[in-house]
Amino acid sequence: MTDAAKTNPDLADQLSKTYAPVEVEARRYAKWVADGRFAASDSSDRDPYAIVIPPPNVTGQLHLGHALDHTIIDSLVRRERMRGKEALFLPGTDHAGISTQNVVERQLADKEGVSRHDLGREAFVDKVWEWKDVYHERISNQMKKIGDGVDWSRERFTLDEGLSSAVQTMFKRMYDDGMIYRAERIINWCPRCMTALSDIEVEHQDDAGELVSMRYGEGEHSIVVATTRLETMLGDTAVAVHPDDERYAHLLGTTVEVPFTGRRIPIIADAHVDPEFGTGAVKVTPAHDPNDFAIGQRHDLEAILIMDERGVITAHGPFQGLDRFEARSAIAAALRAGGRIVAEKRPYMHAVGHCDRCDTTVEPRLSKQWFVKVERLAKSAGDAVRNGETKIHPPEMEKRYFSWVDNLLDWCISRQLWWGHRIPIWYGPNGEEICVGPGESAPEGYTQDPDVLDTWFSSGLWPFSTLGWPEQTPALEKFYPTATLVTGWDIIFFWVVRMMMFGTYAMGKAPFKEVFLHGLIRDKEGKKMSKSSGNGIDPLEVVDQYGADALRFMLARDAQPGADSTASIELAEISRNFCNKLWNGTRFALMSGATVEGELPAEPSLIDRWILSRLSHTIEAVDTHFEAYEFAKAMDALYHFAWDDVFDWYLELTKPVLAEGGQAADDTRRVLGHVFDQLLRLLHPVIPFVTEELWLTLTGGEERNESLTVAVWPTPAGADDEAERLVDALQHLVVEVRRFRSDQGVKPSQRVAARIGGLDAAGLADQERFIRVLVKLDVEAEGFAPTAELAVSDQVSVALDTSGTIDVAAERARLDKALKAAEKELAGTTAKLGNEAFLAKAPDNVVEKIRARKATAEADIARATAQLERLA
Repeated sequence: MTDAAKTNPDLADQLSKTYAPVEVEARRYAKWVADGRFAASDSSDRDPYAIVIPPPNVTGQLHLGHALDHTIIDSLVRRERMRGKEALFLPGTDHAGISTQNVVERQLADKEGVSRHDLGREAFVDKVWEWKDVYHERISNQMKKIGDGVDWSRERFTLDEGLSSAVQTMFKRMYDDGMIYRAERIINWCPRCMTALSDIEVEHQDDAGELVSMRYGEGEHSIVVATTRLETMLGDTAVAVHPDDERYAHLLGTTVEVPFTGRRIPIIADAHVDPEFGTGAVKVTPAHDPNDFAIGQRHDLEAILIMDERGVITAHGPFQGLDRFEARSAIAAALRAGGRIVAEKRPYMHAVGHCDRCDTTVEPRLSKQWFVKVERLAKSAGDAVRNGETKIHPPEMEKRYFSWVDNLLDWCISRQLWWGHRIPIWYGPNGEEICVGPGESAPEGYTQDPDVLDTWFSSGLWPFSTLGWPEQTPALEKFYPTATLVTGWDIIFFWVVRMMMFGTYAMGKAPFKEVFLHGLIRDKEGKKMSKSSGNGIDPLEVVDQYGADALRFMLARDAQPGADSTASIELAEISRNFCNKLWNGTRFALMSGATVEGELPAEPSLIDRWILSRLSHTIEAVDTHFEAYEFAKAMDALYHFAWDDVFDWYLELTKPVLAEGGQAADDTRRVLGHVFDQLLRLLHPVIPFVTEELWLTLTGGEERNESLTVAVWPTPAGADDEAERLVDALQHLVVEVRRFRSDQGVKPSQRVAARIGGLDAAGLADQERFIRVLVKLDVEAEGFAPTAELAVSDQVSVALDTSGTIDVAAERARLDKALKAAEKELAGTTAKLGNEAFLAKAPDNVVEKIRARKATAEADIARATAQLERLA
């Protein structure tokens, strides 16, 4: 592809006067896909760069967190593609077992008045597939709308045929290795979702409950225990005390009766009990508490389930058939009536687990489930980070990673759902158990385990199953391990650790070379965004109103490693304004004859040397920040280069040169074209639509079927310190003279005769004619009589003859009014700062604001006084 194009004086006419995203984005995206711009080759000799998308759940639409993920990933992949890599952004979606099943069950109940059990398993799963097809299509369209440069030919779904085969292969391999087992353990049970949950699917909240202390036994043989889950007493099979607790030594080996049950239970000694907590005695319910289960295992205690899967009491007695919370109140009343309650504390704030899908209070429950032994896997996942195979950004997140991976418990992977990967275990008529792999079948008369696998089991295979594993595909050979994982720090336990464990186990290599963890998105007041709070932002609404580029630039401009970021409609407007400024700036360059044809001038002018040096600095800064995942800093560098250096200064500085014509003007047009060419390339990864439209117009690349998506990424050409120093001095001169003119009451359009001294010493003698154009200063004529003088620097001074250009009386009146207002402000702020009572009570930030106001008033007084003296 060539980057050159012949200058067309009518190129600017190809661009509308204002940028309309709706007229550009869909057209450009369709063209990219049709031309295969996002397709990655397994057989190219280019270095690979691959990122697999964090697969959105097929339960709705993309939210702002997805948009942040996708913007960052797409920016990284687009940049690497421009840098010559074989770049792959691999798309896909997740079946999201519990979430999707919940949504479809609610929909069936609300619209059809039926449950999944009314339909039966096969018919219900068909309903879920219908849901998936609708929402998968919706998510795909949203990804296209925000500009995701994904290779659609490689799109995957966690329940598609290939990934299902990968899941079955992994399960069988681990089962055969003795790393998957079935056992009775205390698990987290959701009575609403009717399934087991892993620890990471439980959110702990501080709930207002009650702490009830009750007495078991009579007289000197009684013992007091306390609990927040009073209903579990129906399943108590012991009371435990610490072996060294002398208060209860005489009771060890005796028994007490559990009220309402007639069951006598032993008082035992166990080192797990904390003698300093409560009464030092704890009730032991092995079937409904993980710590109690461990005590029960050590002492061979019976484990009695006292409620069913819905949280309804099944223990025989007066509370049978009551919901667990109804039973809690009823048992408290019965104990109170029987004089068994010693103390009650309410409200008693304590941490309670809730299902992260439906917010139902989780019930610890003894259940036979499938587990993964994680010790070996967790060690490999930890070692991969410790030995540098995988780097985590920011590095301080490593501590969070290790705190989880180094303390991981065996993972409960079975779920009592119908939507998901069915566990490939089959049971024979005589208790036989076999694991069936892909392409295998169970013997006649065998029945399959009804449970499905935890969603995170299939998601854990995502970096390599999506590339064709367990087959040794060319894609797997080319792109594994992937380059970078981009996700929020809050999902490090759910997903990152799972993928690291499975990748090191199945592939012998960690799945990522680097992991970039970004923060959450908050509103402009720092509050977490949520629908319930009413401060959420729909990314698709932002796209409809401001364009996809505005959404992406807003998100990237505040994305920092590990830190929360901010989003608001106001920030979207600022980003839209930047895109409009870029559009208008490029149109001006085209109307000025900017060209990308030919070589850059051998001896560019001072201002051209300056902008080329600023461009080189910007390229270096953007590269540095991209490599460190400092997107906010990269966008800040680009924003200020574009707005401050190019739009505010360079375009203005070129006007006098272009107006003079000749070779100097031709050279500047070439530099002008080069600067915009490079700027559009640098911005393309984050704002791809507007940059593509502008770049193709600037270069004439449309005719040659070129695209910015595969244009060469800029490289720095080196700094020009002298040019930057001289133009800094020139800018300072222009700013000071303009400010001085304003202070003198000279209108911006009014030309004033002036003498500029010291330009030779400052190295700006060649720029005098341009300086005079920029600040509207005429050369001094015969009879020149300066009325005011400004010392711009130690070297440069400017004397102006403002006679006849201002209304002295009106200017004096204006200055007198400003002086009185400043004096009043100074008096007020001085009085407040002299008030000791005020200073003692006022917050520091308030005091600082008043001090700043005082300093401003003093400066205003000095300025107005000096101007009045000059007028005299």
